[in-house]
Amino acid sequence: MNPDMDDVGPVLAALADPTRRLLLGALAEEGQASASRLAARLPVSRQAVVKHLQLLEQAGLVSGGRRGREVLYQVQPESLEASARWMADLAASWDRRLNALKRAAERSLATDDRQGDM
Repeated sequence: MNPDMDDVGPVLAALADPTRRLLLGALAEEGQASASRLAARLPVSRQAVVKHLQLLEQAGLVSGGRRGREVLYQVQPESLEASARWMADLAASWDRRLNALKRAAERSLATDDRQGDM
């Protein structure tokens, strides 16, 4: 199995939640932020933000590091980039399949047209 594919599931599961997508976007804008700072930007509690950040961290999308009394989180783009590569490869594979199907259908139509002329 493709090693990138092993990482895709947790990333897609983490990104399935709109609050986690908002958190990831907020972190991308700010560079680094604490759960309290992020909670101030969202309509959820600090505790909910911490839980969402833990799931994002498990998926490899963010990392947290202690600074004094607080934990500052930042985006880790590698998992997202690996997932984007996997999705691009999947899209290219489907494009090839659909193009092959289109060519086969066009050949079939051309054959039918020639047989109809006889």
